Amino acid sequence: MKKKIAILGSTGSIGTNSLNILKNDLKNFDIVLLSSDSNYPHIIKQIKKYKPKYFVINNLLVYKKIIKKFKKKKTKILNTFNNIELKRIKFDITISAIVGIAGLEPTIQFAKNSKKILLANKETVICGWHILKNVCKKNYTSIIPVDSEHFSINELTKNYTNKDIQKIYITGSGGPFLRKSINEFKNIRASEAIKHPKWQMGKKISVDSSTMMNKVLESIEAFKLFPFDENKYEIVIHPQSLIHAIVFFKNGQTKLLYHETDMKIPLANAIYNNKINIKNLLKSKSNFLKNITTLSFEPVDKKKFPIVTLLSKNIYRNSGAIVLNACNEVLVGEFLKKRIAFNSIYPCLKRVFRDKDFKKYAIKRSPSIKEIYKIDKWSRQKTLKIIKNKWKK
Repeated sequence: MKKKIAILGSTGSIGTNSLNILKNDLKNFDIVLLSSDSNYPHIIKQIKKYKPKYFVINNLLVYKKIIKKFKKKKTKILNTFNNIELKRIKFDITISAIVGIAGLEPTIQFAKNSKKILLANKETVICGWHILKNVCKKNYTSIIPVDSEHFSINELTKNYTNKDIQKIYITGSGGPFLRKSINEFKNIRASEAIKHPKWQMGKKISVDSSTMMNKVLESIEAFKLFPFDENKYEIVIHPQSLIHAIVFFKNGQTKLLYHETDMKIPLANAIYNNKINIKNLLKSKSNFLKNITTLSFEPVDKKKFPIVTLLSKNIYRNSGAIVLNACNEVLVGEFLKKRIAFNSIYPCLKRVFRDKDFKKYAIKRSPSIKEIYKIDKWSRQKTLKIIKNKWKK
């Protein structure tokens, strides 16, 4: 029997990589549901190519255009995940790849009727891990993180406890501005920030990589996903992006996981439970012997990337992470729209953290979904107000 697949966020980088894996094995996989926000040309292409039973489109205007175009087709076009038919389907694998907090509720919903969730949506973990974890436990749903760093930590630390671990290094390339001087940061353009030197990614995550916010979020995510204390995690620069996590054990052993800079590797291993010959899926051949001689590591320059200093107890353990995530989403959006400068992102975040109301929103231990959205809303409004008053270009 074919395995039923749902991809939440099918037109993004993770979604398209997942489809590129699955299209080679449609005798074993049935692509039942795809979803997108507003990527009109990709939606049309995916409906025609994969013929999913359902396609959920979040953007109302795009939804109306698509439903008109595919009125007589077999694919049912929906504008919401809150559909009785969808809730009745038992999925074998759901790939959660919606960008931003918009992925929170769909991921929790699909965790109730999926055997396995492949998790690529950071915000679901950062904002609502306590909810998702309980839903998965109740419904016997397994979770596999597919970001390269968390996939690597998961592989390296299986069957180990907090007592066994000395240190876990989360590696980061340093992005496109690793060798740029601090004086040049004020002139950085959005077109430069989205050009990652190693990975093909969306605009938002590419900007996060250029500020190293992605590593801050990944550290929070790792703390929530795995049973290790927050002081075990440390960010380290690794420009080649070939080692994705390094684990130092108290017994004197050190383990690391190497793989090429291709998201199809963690995705395919998660889909096939590590039982796959990856060779046919990769565009380029591995050049391990050549690469291994050039591997380098260095500490993060906190003057150049001050965002890494924002990690604290309220960020790791309480709802401060929700504030951080929401503020950053707003700031990256404003930067991409050329409304604020690149080097305004960190000072604006600090202003929010110093606000008199910050603690009120940042100290909740296990907020409900309603409270999560309330914290998220306050954070976004506060950030926009600060931008308007001081940092608007």
